[in-house]
Amino acid sequence: MSADKLWSNSQQSGLSSPTTRSRQNAAFRTQAGPPPSPRSDLLSRPHSPVPRSPRALPPETSLPESGRGSPRFISLSSQSAFQQFTGGNTFSMKGRGRILKRGGTVFFVTLFLWFALNWWYLSSFQQSALQSLENLETPQADSVSLTILIWNSSCALPETYIFTYCNKHTTLSIATLKCPFVVRQVGVVNRSSAVLYERMLALAAHELAENEFKPEPDVLWEEPTQNAITWLPCANQRAEDHIPPPPLEHMTGYIMINANGGLNQQRVAICNGVAVTRLLNASLVLPRFLFNSVWRDSSQFGDIYDEAYFMNHLKEDVRIVKELPLELQSLDLEAIEAVVTEIDVPKEAKPSFYLKHILPLLMEKQVVLFEGFGNRLAFDPVPFDIQRLRCRCNFHALKFVPKLLELGGLIVERMRDKHPRWGPNDDDFDAEENPHLSGTERIPIRSAKPVPKYLAVHMRFEMDMVAYSLCEFGGGETEKKELQAYRALHFPILAKLEQDGRLGTADVQRELGHCPLMPEESFLMLAALGFRRGTRILLAGAHMYGGEKKMTILKNLYPNIVTKEELLTPEELEPLRNHSSQLAVLDYLGCAMADAFAMTDSGSQLSSLVSGHRIYHGSGHRPTIRPNKKRLAAIFEHNATIEWSHFENRIRKMVAETKRIAARPISRSVYRHPRCLECMCKHEV
Repeated sequence: MSADKLWSNSQQSGLSSPTTRSRQNAAFRTQAGPPPSPRSDLLSRPHSPVPRSPRALPPETSLPESGRGSPRFISLSSQSAFQQFTGGNTFSMKGRGRILKRGGTVFFVTLFLWFALNWWYLSSFQQSALQSLENLETPQADSVSLTILIWNSSCALPETYIFTYCNKHTTLSIATLKCPFVVRQVGVVNRSSAVLYERMLALAAHELAENEFKPEPDVLWEEPTQNAITWLPCANQRAEDHIPPPPLEHMTGYIMINANGGLNQQRVAICNGVAVTRLLNASLVLPRFLFNSVWRDSSQFGDIYDEAYFMNHLKEDVRIVKELPLELQSLDLEAIEAVVTEIDVPKEAKPSFYLKHILPLLMEKQVVLFEGFGNRLAFDPVPFDIQRLRCRCNFHALKFVPKLLELGGLIVERMRDKHPRWGPNDDDFDAEENPHLSGTERIPIRSAKPVPKYLAVHMRFEMDMVAYSLCEFGGGETEKKELQAYRALHFPILAKLEQDGRLGTADVQRELGHCPLMPEESFLMLAALGFRRGTRILLAGAHMYGGEKKMTILKNLYPNIVTKEELLTPEELEPLRNHSSQLAVLDYLGCAMADAFAMTDSGSQLSSLVSGHRIYHGSGHRPTIRPNKKRLAAIFEHNATIEWSHFENRIRKMVAETKRIAARPISRSVYRHPRCLECMCKHEV
């Protein structure tokens, strides 16, 4: 029986019995010749690539090889080639299957071991990193960062992995910085309430390095609008119908002021005292300064301000004497109840309060002593001449003594000089030869270069400010106990309120913008604004809380940060030792004369007075950066995920809004906002 007939019968029956299959195989073997191997029938058995169905398959010769899905469907020529390839008759299909099975097993086992090895390696690396951070833990810091740089061959910048581990809040955050410079938050475990800026500092350092040779934004060193030059100083002008102070016999009495606080609180108290003296038609005794447990400075009026200049400049407004007449010096002011404390006078009291309560007491006792007198006179409503007198006193009459002016001038001069502290500098002049002369007649032509600019930053982050703010700054329990002890010693009322739970939490204080900016926050803001890494920066203020550790962080971003102690020699500073108010004068002068000034705490008296000084005397060419701390707190809340470009845009938008030129708002300080008709005159350009 032929093979075709066998197939036809099998197909009609719809079944493929073992007998039929054996006959088919015999027919095929007869057609193909003698078998090369006793088990070569395995290669020609007609199996389907799908599960066997009741219907028999067509013979091997009638199906094309390309349609077969199984290695068992091969033609006779393919079979011979396969036998030749596998070594002839010694290789069978079953042996080949065993080899393939073993090879697949080996492949999957190798793949599994590779994944297991990588998992073990990464787990051990993470564990060792965390263990290293725990070993680095110190009582002063609850967070440590570990930065690993891995060079990326696809670009010129390293690939940076930043691990931030906060042991107090059990937080592990991993940020990846790749080329192009994109930041992604890989993972955060739990939420940390501490403010950590390691990631942001890394972003800022990268951005500063990229922008080192790019031009800075124009608004950094100039006021952003022409409206600034339309306001000119005129507080020194008196009206034509100005009334001089009355003769001595018509005076209502003598006013004495014991000003408290530091330099700037004392300055405000002096100017307010001059205004109240004029309001009450009295004589003013040169103010005295109380010894403060925080400032610990025994300096008096004559140690800081030029007494003769002060008295002479205001002689047309108030009568000023150095001391009480002899007949009044022996009075016991407390016994006769002539002492008025800050408790007796409400904060920012209106002129009517003094006319109603203080004037009768002054006329009865002939002398009144104000103890403290900080911010005890409102700014509105106040008569025009009284308001102008306050501006005249602050911006003209209070002149520092010559020795302090000289030291302040040295600071400004050395911030703009060619000292090696600023790194390599070109010569101040570019020398070129005159081409119209020849030989020995040629002389160098020198063209002056612009004077280097500098930025002044008032870092209001001293111990007293940090403690008074009731905020937390990432120092953990050690910091908390240290600040509580300081408050108990220097601010007992505040410490009592805190103990009774009558004050808000540190998180609430920060959200409301009541916390002073940390040094890291301040300089991240400067980097976002576009100040170059090589910018000369004068860091004003007393000893910063955190000391050298904070300074090291800041100098990693801006290496040209200096303080007055670094600019002046020990011999020049020696006369000012233990006189914090006189040292504060140097900060005041250095900030007032800077090409740009950045305040970090809008509530700081020095920043407020310096800002007003720059507006009044700057003619629109001394810009001031006034950050909104509440908005900054909202921005820094996303420091773990925010991209640098987004952070930069939000910072620049916030600062631009604070630089708008506008007249003084109602009830705001004329010392900080002198753009008002009482202090300055508006001219049309």
